[in-house]
Amino acid sequence: MKRSLFLLPLLLLLLAQPHARAQSKFMTKAGRVSFFSASPIEDIEAKNQEVAAVLDFGTGQLAFSLPVKGFVFKRTLMQEHFNENYMESDKFPKATFTGRFVGIDAATLATPGSHTAQVEGDLTLHGVTHRIKVPATVELKGGQLLAAAVFSVAPADYNIEIPLIVRNNIAKIVSVRVALACDPVPAAVGATTRPTN
Repeated sequence: MKRSLFLLPLLLLLLAQPHARAQSKFMTKAGRVSFFSASPIEDIEAKNQEVAAVLDFGTGQLAFSLPVKGFVFKRTLMQEHFNENYMESDKFPKATFTGRFVGIDAATLATPGSHTAQVEGDLTLHGVTHRIKVPATVELKGGQLLAAAVFSVAPADYNIEIPLIVRNNIAKIVSVRVALACDPVPAAVGATTRPTN
């Protein structure tokens, strides 16, 4: 049920466009986002496999949303600090990205094979939105759309405060990795303007 709530705004944004062809749309409810931060005392790594994403080759648009509490750490205490002290997950429960492919046309994106592209849009974390532009790869393979990107985020840019006592032990830049395996959206979903849930 919670995943449906995160996916709903994405579907309304991208799928309720009558001029776009349904076969150019792909979506997933189980995309992956991970991040890694090297530090002198202990590296910090977390993975989230609850990413809802929609990509539309017809318009070049894409969007994803994820529950911040979906990040899983190796150590429970680290996960608690992440949610309570840094990300304030109860106050800011999700992270989102909405944007578009730039520098590549829809026909190229829809061609089977791997393509390098630029993605530009608004990343919202911790209630703060910044415009970012990152390289990505997109590939149609076996009927699925595979998309991947790696980029860096500075927690300070999103007003994520690191307590003074551990500030020197946490990296100022975090490496973020996105991996999506999206299935084609059936034509009936693209034509629906109201959710059935």
